[in-house]
Amino acid sequence: MTSRPFVKQPAEGRAVWHVGALLTFKATGAETGGQFWLAEQLSPVGYASPVHLHTREDELFIVQEGELVLRVGDDEHKAGPGAMVYAPRGIAHQYRVETAGTRFLVLGTPAGFEEWFFRTGEPATRRELPPPPQGPPDFARLLGELGPLGVQVVGPPPGAGGPPR
Repeated sequence: MTSRPFVKQPAEGRAVWHVGALLTFKATGAETGGQFWLAEQLSPVGYASPVHLHTREDELFIVQEGELVLRVGDDEHKAGPGAMVYAPRGIAHQYRVETAGTRFLVLGTPAGFEEWFFRTGEPATRRELPPPPQGPPDFARLLGELGPLGVQVVGPPPGAGGPPR
């Protein structure tokens, strides 16, 4: 698969609401010949991923505004504007949004994992917080879609007190 040059302006890209976070995909595997995907994420304070690891791709987080706390392996990092944190495949990691208005980029390479967000999220017509009202997440569906993509959940988000159900 080959790719062609493309440009996306600030408000452009496929946008989805995913468990309360807004992701705007600036690049997808379909656009990059499977090389990578790139999303800008806007999440409310306290938003956190479960502890998980990827067996197929590496991830890179770049904070644009606000602050994230990222745990990669046994190390915890506070990341503010301009900071970058690399999470290689095979190493468990998770992140938590610490401040209002936190916006960050997530790059995954090679591409493929972005399909999880498209399959389990909702198309976004409005692109600001708070997210549109929805019922509680279907964690069984969310987790069930991860296995075929080579992602393993190995722990809950901070403060959850147990594995997601």
